[in-house]
Amino acid sequence: MLQFYCMQSKSPIVEIAKKVCPSVITIVVSKDLPKVEGYYLFPFEGQQFVIPQIQKKGGKQRTKIGGGSGFIATSDGYVITCNHVIKDPTADYTVIVEPTKKYPAKILAKDPLIDIAVLKISGKNFPHLALGDSTQIELGETVVAIGNPLGEFEDTLSSGIVSGLSRKIKAYGGGFPVKATSLRGLIQTDAAINPGNSGGPLVNIRGEAIGINTAMVMGAENIGFAIPINYAKKNLEEVMKHGKIKRPFLGVRYFVLNKEISQANKLPVDYGALIVRENLGEKAIIKGSPADEAGLKEYDIILECNSQKIDEDNPLADILQQHKIGEEVLLRVLREGSIMNVKVRLEEKI
Repeated sequence: MLQFYCMQSKSPIVEIAKKVCPSVITIVVSKDLPKVEGYYLFPFEGQQFVIPQIQKKGGKQRTKIGGGSGFIATSDGYVITCNHVIKDPTADYTVIVEPTKKYPAKILAKDPLIDIAVLKISGKNFPHLALGDSTQIELGETVVAIGNPLGEFEDTLSSGIVSGLSRKIKAYGGGFPVKATSLRGLIQTDAAINPGNSGGPLVNIRGEAIGINTAMVMGAENIGFAIPINYAKKNLEEVMKHGKIKRPFLGVRYFVLNKEISQANKLPVDYGALIVRENLGEKAIIKGSPADEAGLKEYDIILECNSQKIDEDNPLADILQQHKIGEEVLLRVLREGSIMNVKVRLEEKI
């Protein structure tokens, strides 16, 4: 009588975990905040709110205010994460490689346009993650998201597939006022991504980072998004070579117009970049910038840049990134009902 035995093979994700997890780190955000003596309940409209009671004397104490994920990209300690993870310029950031290995992190560069940041920790021979090629990603391929969800569960893995490519979303972060960030070219995945996963890697079956986890859809079942790794590779190369991210700079603050904004403000066009300050005390045209030198004014509407129409699907910031520092571009501008062409030489932002 023949007997058959089923040989259970391990999932390839087990090997991915062994290969990748040592390079994935936790980022702790902390600040010196006033000491709290205790809490008291404040009744209001039938509800009770917990209010901290601040010590009148006693100074401040180091307090953890947030966290996220990231990964080490080089053996000498360059770390990649999301810009929104390290958005507070007054906070301190600590990278936890292992429970007993913690390093103060220095922020070298932030790129809010694509939500990427590069940090540096001091040391040598760090475990680091191989960076793949996000142009080779295929719909349906297996991926694994790794990070520190909710700031509590380090080295959490979730597997799935690439559900979509070249996605465009508006991501809303915490804090006040709430601001939306438009992100484009994203990888969509059904691998579970939760708060705290931001900045962690999305890896392929070979254990190569092909994306950086950045956002999820609240209330949906496993719809998450990652920034293509090639965006970060370009930034990392510039930081390692120049010490910063070099980008062409125009020097205007603006809103991209659409039908709703134009109708509400009775504007003559429903596309273009309306040059206007966002807050009191700031200027719409940055003094000494290429836009200032070219004579652009607040309330001008930039309709095109080098014959590319500016709208929500093709914003001015994206168009400018296609050009180099020192390159001259031609802007088609609407001013007080008249169309004019303005030549501007892009410069490096200082």
